[in-house]
Amino acid sequence: MRIVFMGTPEFAVATLRQIVEDGWEVVAAYTQPDKPKNRGMKLIPTPVKEYAMSVGIPVYQPQSCRDEATLAQIRSLEPDVILVAAYGKLLPQALLDIPKVAILNVHSSLLPQYRGAAPINWAVLNGDAETGVTIQYMAAELDAGDILLTERTAITDDEDAGQLYDRLALLGGKAASEALRRLQDGTATRTPQVYGPQYQYASLLSREMSPIDWNKNARTIVNKVRGLIPWPCATTDVAGARWKVYRAEPAEATDRAPGTILSADKAGIVVAAGEGTSVRITELQADGGRRMAAADYLRGHPVSLG
Repeated sequence: MRIVFMGTPEFAVATLRQIVEDGWEVVAAYTQPDKPKNRGMKLIPTPVKEYAMSVGIPVYQPQSCRDEATLAQIRSLEPDVILVAAYGKLLPQALLDIPKVAILNVHSSLLPQYRGAAPINWAVLNGDAETGVTIQYMAAELDAGDILLTERTAITDDEDAGQLYDRLALLGGKAASEALRRLQDGTATRTPQVYGPQYQYASLLSREMSPIDWNKNARTIVNKVRGLIPWPCATTDVAGARWKVYRAEPAEATDRAPGTILSADKAGIVVAAGEGTSVRITELQADGGRRMAAADYLRGHPVSLG
């Protein structure tokens, strides 16, 4: 089968690498245009572009997939399958109609739960015990297409969204390759999604979500810390300083008021939380500083208890 791949970030690279290593014929890779970064505003290639070029796959970077020139170019490649993984833009119906067999999308949740832009973060923010990836047939409505297959995985209590992202990227690659095999063998099925109020839409994250509400219980706060990594990160203000909190864990029960600093030592900084719980901060970054263990921060920045 002739495959056109569409993707942009590292998450997508895992899928592209897997199907290349499994021997599928990838005739082109479409990715977002290079973007300027850092002080010099140098154009930086996307991760998908870098990998595709390293293995000799032609790369295309249109500003839009809606113009006729881009659509004609994709048609000329005569794809049997278009495989999409975190491309970054909604695709028009005219593009969905191009492949001879199917256009598939790798989505990092167990659809219909967490349609939308940040499914990995919301699974962690909500303290879910498991998540996974879904290979779906693409439809005009976002993440609403029929399901071809799903792969599940447990979420550990100390796993943050960044770590889960890396695991799901690999799982997505394996699932995508299996989906291609089923399409080729004629064994691929379609299960329509039934979406209802019991499912949550995975909306974009924002900096407004960052401040920690110490009136929440310890598990809710720890899930927030885990779920907002790598961006925008959970934050808290302490004695005029703002910290980004990178690692935290539930600590002992307490009757102190939420937000009270209970201890600060080599084990971390313990803060009272809601419902008689407390949280131990073990890794943080103060404004203008670098990310470090809380114990290292305390050596140069003593914290008053109470």
